Amino acid sequence: MDLKTKYLGLTLESPLVASPSPLGRKLDSIKQLRDHGAAAVVLPSIFEEQITREQEMIDALIGSGAESFGEALSYFPSEAEYAFDSSDYKRLIENAAKAVDVPIIASLNGVSTSGWIEYARDTESAGAQAIELNIFFVPSDIALDGREVEKRYTDVVAAVSSAVKIPVSVKIGPYFSSTGHMAGQLVEAGAKGLVLFNRFYEPDIDPVNLSVETSLDLSRSSEMRLPLLWIGVLYGRIAASLAATTGVETPDDVVKYLLAGADVVMTASALLRHGPQHMRVLHDGLSEWISARNLKSPDDIRGKLSHAKVENPEAYERANYIKVLQGFGA
Repeated sequence: MDLKTKYLGLTLESPLVASPSPLGRKLDSIKQLRDHGAAAVVLPSIFEEQITREQEMIDALIGSGAESFGEALSYFPSEAEYAFDSSDYKRLIENAAKAVDVPIIASLNGVSTSGWIEYARDTESAGAQAIELNIFFVPSDIALDGREVEKRYTDVVAAVSSAVKIPVSVKIGPYFSSTGHMAGQLVEAGAKGLVLFNRFYEPDIDPVNLSVETSLDLSRSSEMRLPLLWIGVLYGRIAASLAATTGVETPDDVVKYLLAGADVVMTASALLRHGPQHMRVLHDGLSEWISARNLKSPDDIRGKLSHAKVENPEAYERANYIKVLQGFGA
C-alpha cells in the first residue's frame, strides 16, 4: 500500500500530519508521532506576543532605568506564564530535524509583519522544511473594515513568503465575507498551502464569579463539517495545497477529508485525547479502507466528492440548506 502524498511540494509518506500541540514540545513525543505514522510534524507556535516580550526584555537590559518600562510590562502576563527563548525553539527544530526522517514544520502565530521576517529565517536555517502561519486575529475594533482585516492577512503572508525559500502555508479561520476569494488572495500573496480551519477559542462568562473565562475544548468529529465544505469547494480551484484540520478522530474522518479534496489531514485533539499511538490507528485505518476497495493510493479518492466532481454540487450550496430544513422531522 502506497500512501505517499504531496504537500507544499514536499513528498510525505502518508497524508497524516500532527498539528501543533504540546506533544511537539519534546523530542521523545515527536519521535513517537513519527514511529506511529505521522508523515510530518507541525511544532507548537511561536506567538507574536512572545517575540514582543522577548524583545522588550532585551530592550530593558539595554536601556535599564527607563521609568515607563516597568509600567509597560505590567500589561503582559507574568514572565513565568510567557516564558520564551527563541534559541530554545530553534534548538528544538534542529534536534527534531536530525532525529526524525519526516518534515518538521515551524509554526508562527501572529497578526502583524513586524518581527516575523527574522524569526522565519531563523526557523529555516534551523532546519524547518516549511512554515505554517497561524493567523489568529479578532477584529474587536468595530471601525476596522473588512478590507483592512484581509490586508493584514495578505501582508503577513507576503512578508514571510518573500523572506524564506521554504514553502509557507497559512492557517486561517472561516469568518470572511468570501472565504473562497480570500483563499485566492492568500495564494496570490505567496502561500503555497491553506490549512482549514483555525479554531477560535471564544471566551465564556462565569455568572457566579462575574468573570470572563477562557478554556480549551478538544475538537470532535461533529466539528469537521465546515472545513469539509470549504475544502470541497476549493479543491481544484486554487493553485495551493489544502490541509484539513479540526475534528479528526477516526479513520473515517480522514477518508472524508480526502474525498472532499484535502492533500493532508492534520490532527491534534485526538492525539492529546488518546496519545501519540492514536496516529497508528488513523494510519492503519486509512490503509485498510483503501485496500478493502482495491484502490492503490489516496490519489484514487482525493477530491472524488468535491464540489467540482460530485454529481449533485447543490449538496455544497443553498439548495442543501433548504432540503435539510424542509426534510427535518418529515
